[in-house]
Amino acid sequence: MNNIPSGDLADFLSEDPKRKQKFVNEIGKAYEEIGFVSLKNHFLSDELVEELYKEVKSFFDLPVEVKKKYEIEGLAGQRGYISFGKEHAKGKKEGDLKEFWHFGQEPAADANLTEEYPPNVHVEELKDFNHTGMEAYRMLEKTGIYVLRALALYIGLDEHYFDHWASNGNSILRPIHYPPITEEPKGAVRAGEHGDINLITLLMGASTGGLQVKRKDGEWIDAIPNEDELVINVGDMLERHTNNKLRSTIHRVVNPPKEQWGTPRYSIPFFMHPRSEMPLNCLEECIDAEHPKAYPDITAGEFLDQRLREIGLKK
Repeated sequence: MNNIPSGDLADFLSEDPKRKQKFVNEIGKAYEEIGFVSLKNHFLSDELVEELYKEVKSFFDLPVEVKKKYEIEGLAGQRGYISFGKEHAKGKKEGDLKEFWHFGQEPAADANLTEEYPPNVHVEELKDFNHTGMEAYRMLEKTGIYVLRALALYIGLDEHYFDHWASNGNSILRPIHYPPITEEPKGAVRAGEHGDINLITLLMGASTGGLQVKRKDGEWIDAIPNEDELVINVGDMLERHTNNKLRSTIHRVVNPPKEQWGTPRYSIPFFMHPRSEMPLNCLEECIDAEHPKAYPDITAGEFLDQRLREIGLKK
């Protein structure tokens, strides 16, 4: 396998039970094998993607002192701007060569949440930035719910098992800017090798190159989706919840060849988190004699807090 497998969400959404089951089997097998899939026929329109990139580029083009006023102390980077080099991969000291922004959940009035999410930070200089970001957030969340429904069926759960936990969950949309590289990086890359914290990640912008995925045999392969496809991978929470049945694959964003150092890179991942009270206890459907329970019980909120400290966003 030299690239990640591809799936078509239209199969799952069709009225044809065979097509739906084909999607469930394909995506489940891919997440057992490599943990990554490229997905077409998701809910993001080309127009919305284009509009979001325009707004994101406009924001990162703002002067540093303007961006810095949106870096809010005390939020552990969960909303607003996070400046260059602040985050690092777990176990690394070197900061990643990126700056980014966080849009967070704006829950429905009837969500009945047990926690309060911090409000989103509004950018005064760009009137459409927040509206466009949250529109994309909703479409990615909708896509993610359907992917989780397919995975629930694959595991042997009720199709809607994840709906309550993932709807109005603590998800994050993160537009990232990897600026041009101006000097030899000292051990730093655009994003060090890591596994994601959350249930699943839906990534826009991987078609610009640099994203690499680690196969079971230890080889790194380029993840190269078509331009209209999202790259979707399993995160550590789902790996833990499925007792390692579905794999949270290590991945990284490598620096480009030296002749391309002058080119910036943008990517926009959506980190799908559940509500904090979701138990991540290993599912009984994934435990047997050959696969004994691998992890102690923990909630999603406790696990997230632990990991934010490990990657340097929370002290």
